[in-house]
Amino acid sequence: MHQTIAVLDFGSQYTQVIARRIRECSVYSRIYHHSTPAATLKADGVCGVILSGGPASVLDRDAPLPDPAIYRLKVPVLGICYGLQLIAHQLRGKVNPSKKREYGHADLKIGKKNVIFRGLPGTLRVWNSHGDHVTRLPRGFLGIASSENSPHAAIEDPKRRIYGIQFHPEVDHTDQGLHIIDNFLKRVCGCSGDWSMADFIDQSVSSIRETVGNGRVILGLSGGVDSSVAAALIHRAIGRQLTCVFVDNGLLRQDERGYVVDLFRRNFRIDLRVEKVGSLFLRKLRGVTNPETKRKIIGRTFVQVFEQSLKSVGSAEFLAQGTLYPDVIESIAIENNPAALIKSHHNVGGLPKRMKLKLLEPLRELFKDEVRAVGSALGLPKEVVWRQPFPGPGLGVRVVGEVTPHRLRILRKADLILHEEMMESGYYYKIWQSFCVLIPVKTVGVMGDERTYEYVIAIRAVESRDAMTADWVRMPYDLLRIISNRIINEVKGANRVCLDISSKPPSTIEWE
Repeated sequence: MHQTIAVLDFGSQYTQVIARRIRECSVYSRIYHHSTPAATLKADGVCGVILSGGPASVLDRDAPLPDPAIYRLKVPVLGICYGLQLIAHQLRGKVNPSKKREYGHADLKIGKKNVIFRGLPGTLRVWNSHGDHVTRLPRGFLGIASSENSPHAAIEDPKRRIYGIQFHPEVDHTDQGLHIIDNFLKRVCGCSGDWSMADFIDQSVSSIRETVGNGRVILGLSGGVDSSVAAALIHRAIGRQLTCVFVDNGLLRQDERGYVVDLFRRNFRIDLRVEKVGSLFLRKLRGVTNPETKRKIIGRTFVQVFEQSLKSVGSAEFLAQGTLYPDVIESIAIENNPAALIKSHHNVGGLPKRMKLKLLEPLRELFKDEVRAVGSALGLPKEVVWRQPFPGPGLGVRVVGEVTPHRLRILRKADLILHEEMMESGYYYKIWQSFCVLIPVKTVGVMGDERTYEYVIAIRAVESRDAMTADWVRMPYDLLRIISNRIINEVKGANRVCLDISSKPPSTIEWE
């Protein structure tokens, strides 16, 4: 049995990021609801506990609190942001509202030498998100670091091995954040780092077999990384009990259906069915301009298509999806904890009651790069594992405003040109994602001494690690020139090309 770190979830959008960083340190982690009794953690044999951040204040009357007995488990405890304030509050220190909210980057000044910051310089650039701060330490605690707005930005009780940090080491914005987490895991908790992605595959295969039993599973295969890895993982677990359905919803890229069908029939022995229902989706999207409405229509229609597919597949008990953690965290709260809705994802949020299918989502707690690691370990080809992400609603959220066949034809041609040039230049596999967006605005142009009045195409190319944050790619001017010239010259219906230079946050990667 692997050494396990418990992460108590207080509703932070970064809880799963903490768990993911722990996995990066080759340590197994498990997320628990914040109210989990200490006795349960002891019975599970955890060797350390991390208290996540969260949107609440410990000063609120209904603030979520952990079982105070966790501090008496005699295993190390690390509180992050809200978790630090919980430690101070529950152990009779003092927490007060800050006069100035501390959000974004700050300079952390490390004072007393300690195990958490071992091997790090005296000043770190860290990322904060809090409105309260600790003003009096509990008995036995020492302040070990400070920031401009937090006199106790990091605290420790070395005898009880309880630590707290006001900033977020799990996010990429914090310098050496992974080093801090690794120090806690290896130097404080004594973890040896005995977990790997191969262990995840073994655990998932066992869990899928136990969950499915002798039942049948139907999976919506898009040909993207997520659904492909989910299909390979489930197929390894249950073999012929899995049927994959590829839905041509009319919102796909150029020649996508032929590519996916050929790819999976060459590389896998999976029962693959194809549903050609583009006219159905486009009819339901006619006249719709609101992006949330479009997403919900596409999601509901997918469910309807699967209902029809069941008639040809036969009886099935489970609907499998390639849902990832970034999809989940933007769409719903985890374990009923408070979290903000960013945008709905068609594969998140459950099924209508009339469908007697249970959801099977083996990748739900992973990020994209972890899914790629699973895909590589399963032996999937590079062209699948390293394919750039493509949204479930397809081009439906890349045509801003109403989706029409005419606009889709323009976007498909422009996107194909971008793809060809990204592959030719070698940039396709260097970055996270690149795609075109059709903006429903027409502009005046001149072609062959004649006036044109056509659509604008925006190019979106971003760098990211896990889709939680992203920055725009500084592509070579010559490459941008070639792409722009080809789109304007070859795509009838477009006469202007723009470059999206927005980061996430505040923008999202997709436009809708």
